[in-house]
Amino acid sequence: MMTDQQLKENGYRSYPGTAIDVYYNIELCAHAGKCVKGSLEVFNPKRKPWILPDAEAANRVAEIIDTCPAKALQYILKEQK
Repeated sequence: MMTDQQLKENGYRSYPGTAIDVYYNIELCAHAGKCVKGSLEVFNPKRKPWILPDAEAANRVAEIIDTCPAKALQYILKEQK
């Protein structure tokens, strides 16, 4: 698991939440759509910002991110910091 600083140094943009911080790297994204299909409330490309980490429970957001085949999405649960 990378730290906030390591993720940012590797091209990830942060989307901080209350219980989970979500990170996204557009360069790695394969546009498989698993995030959007997992939760349009959290991941909505038609909205700015397109990621709202607090729109669902942190463990659910983590489960969705874990399905990302390209690892373009990463997360840090607040208790892990």
